[in-house]
Amino acid sequence: MKRQRGVALIIALVVVALATMLATRIGSEGALDMRRSANMIVQEKAFQLALGAEVWAQEILFAQAQSGANLISLDQPWATPLPPLPVDGGTVQGALEDLQGRFNLNNLVNADDTPNELAVAHFRRILQALNLEVKWADLTVDWIDANTQVTLPDGAEDNAYTSQNPGYLAANQRLVSASELLSLPGFGAERYARLAPYITALPAPSTLNTCTASPLVLSTLAASMRVNFMQDPKALAQNRLKGCFPLNADILTMVDQNDGALLAGSKSGAKYLGQSSNWWKATVVVSIGSAEFTLYTLLQRNGSSTRPVLRSFGSDL
Repeated sequence: MKRQRGVALIIALVVVALATMLATRIGSEGALDMRRSANMIVQEKAFQLALGAEVWAQEILFAQAQSGANLISLDQPWATPLPPLPVDGGTVQGALEDLQGRFNLNNLVNADDTPNELAVAHFRRILQALNLEVKWADLTVDWIDANTQVTLPDGAEDNAYTSQNPGYLAANQRLVSASELLSLPGFGAERYARLAPYITALPAPSTLNTCTASPLVLSTLAASMRVNFMQDPKALAQNRLKGCFPLNADILTMVDQNDGALLAGSKSGAKYLGQSSNWWKATVVVSIGSAEFTLYTLLQRNGSSTRPVLRSFGSDL
């Protein structure tokens, strides 16, 4: 009888233990599901707020187009960031950047699949100014051009990439994102972080807007450049409070006659410099509670109409 009572007690304890484990699991899974659902609701809310701010950016650019200003410069309303604005449970903020103030990597190759010598030389000088190896310019040309032949001395095609682990092929097409440079063997995140603020990958050839370009990009325009804007970036910023500076005409007085002819397009037929823009990056940051959501949008303006071309969540374009 005692033995039977002992067995019954053990069975009861096992049943209680199993029931407790089951209840705990159900409770933890339920809490986890609730947390997932709450996170999804927050993410969806943040996404919708970010899209609303993206529309704000389009409206700013529409107003800029309606103003009739031919120049795009840093003293205009679009260049003023949207400060953190309160929303239900958090804040939303945003900023616009003229991407034609950056070096367009897709300018490295002409429409006929030949290297753009002016752009290649400019990119090499940008790399040198950042203490990076100039070979990356040649490698980028071969990554972009449609042929499978090594075009420039330091270039590389499929053989260099199929030997990687795992192996892959050269893109042989225009870059979708500047971050594709990370596909070049040995390029690495450190080099990219140093170069990223000065480059972009626009879907079409573009001129460089001297009104918004950085001191480094301006100072490396030509080998004969007589002004180093990097030495006094504050003076450049101060001049830009009054409007477009330097104008294309100003740049041409800072280089020798041959480089001036190249930049003005009188030799190649294609202008390298501009004072307007069609491509912009909108950056929107939404904070709700402890969660933060960032949306990057590539915007193209055509006349007075602006459309989103590419969106990226969390990682820059």
